[in-house]
Amino acid sequence: MSEATSSQRKEVDALYAESQEWKINTGEETIHAKRMPGAFRRLKWIAASSWLLFFFGPYLRWNGRQAVLFDIPGRQYHIFEITILPQDVWMLSLVLLFFAIMLAVVTTLFGRVYCGFFCFQTIWVDIFTWLEEKLEGSPAKRKKLDKASWNVDKIVVKLKKHLLWILVSMFTGVSFVAWFTDVYQLWIDYFTLTASSTEWSVLALFTVGTYIMAGVLREQTCFWLCPYARIQAVMLDRESMIPTYDYNRGEPRGRLKKGETVEGNGDCIDCNQCVAVCPTGVDIRHGLDEGCITCALCIDACNSVMDKIDKPHGLIRYESVDALEGKPVLPLMKRPRVLVYLVIMTLSFVGIIYGLLNITGLEIKVLHERQPLFVQLSNGSIQNKYELKILNKTNEQMTVRVTAEGLEGVELVGAEEPFVSPPGKVAPYTVYLRLPRRAMKESSMPVYFKLEGVEKPELNSKYESMFLGPR
Repeated sequence: MSEATSSQRKEVDALYAESQEWKINTGEETIHAKRMPGAFRRLKWIAASSWLLFFFGPYLRWNGRQAVLFDIPGRQYHIFEITILPQDVWMLSLVLLFFAIMLAVVTTLFGRVYCGFFCFQTIWVDIFTWLEEKLEGSPAKRKKLDKASWNVDKIVVKLKKHLLWILVSMFTGVSFVAWFTDVYQLWIDYFTLTASSTEWSVLALFTVGTYIMAGVLREQTCFWLCPYARIQAVMLDRESMIPTYDYNRGEPRGRLKKGETVEGNGDCIDCNQCVAVCPTGVDIRHGLDEGCITCALCIDACNSVMDKIDKPHGLIRYESVDALEGKPVLPLMKRPRVLVYLVIMTLSFVGIIYGLLNITGLEIKVLHERQPLFVQLSNGSIQNKYELKILNKTNEQMTVRVTAEGLEGVELVGAEEPFVSPPGKVAPYTVYLRLPRRAMKESSMPVYFKLEGVEKPELNSKYESMFLGPR
């Protein structure tokens, strides 16, 4: 390698000096990870911002109501334009199945991507340590402060930090409760001390839980409390693309001497920056570790060092073990496990789309009277009795009209005038169908009940039932 510039030498020397402060996490002390800019750090913040919906969704208004509201007492779930009632809960099952299988697929292909970029614990630890860095300084300063004896300055800084942590934890708790009740009334209830015992309990639980797990335990939560660290072992294989150290290129490691590499050494200069940036203190050079959350920050760190010593990127990169060993890797669509996952995901996704496209603001179900199945009136016509279950999924009272179709000459009795359907509830109504005896071509014939909104004809629903008569 050509001799490095004076500036590069200084930067590398600074890395070596800093590396003396880093060591593998064994749980005896708090990890103070270094923050370095890079592509995966930017991606991490973008992914973390997805939790903004968790915070601000309930604060938005949509059609005169809270945009995101899971009204458990009223058994209604509002997500912007969509209102889901218990009758549509099958869609929730498909959504959960879809995301569960997607988690398995992503883990199989790319490791613990969820942990590294989307996990609540990981993101909140990132937020807490960012606040800590703003108040206490760089990792070296924070370590020095932790070891320093207690004085006024240390007490003030620590109090500020923990107060901010508690405020973030409380806001997390309030935001969670806000998904289940009116958010603005909730803030009023908390400030006036009139919130219910349930609201206070959930707030306390989330405040304490967030503070302890994200502020105190940090990476130890991922090591000892999260079962996913153990489950991933059965989900990964030798073809999984995970952040991996290229030992063929990097070994044997050797530090630079006077800005030059030693003949025979690999590209790894043993600067320990990959360990310094790891939020769980893992050394990626030792291979896959249960503490690795696949955040790929070690890739950013290593690439930055490669820039300083004029080496190509990729000493640490997303790669499979088989690829590193030069073995052939099966294409994605030829891996049996992946194919099974993708089939299940596709079926779940199709079901979700079907459900969303067929969700309507009105729904009708019809129960045929069983005792008796039919009666013959004095004029000879056949009469069947039905109970209509009309569900109004909107948040406003509606006037609806019911008609019967499919039988020539059929008469609908009891629905001559439109019905009133209350919002978010099932309203029962009893109606009768009468058909002339001569029109009975079979003992059982299909009939269709059609429900339509008077003010909003675009809201409608149809239900197939049976009209029964003598043989």
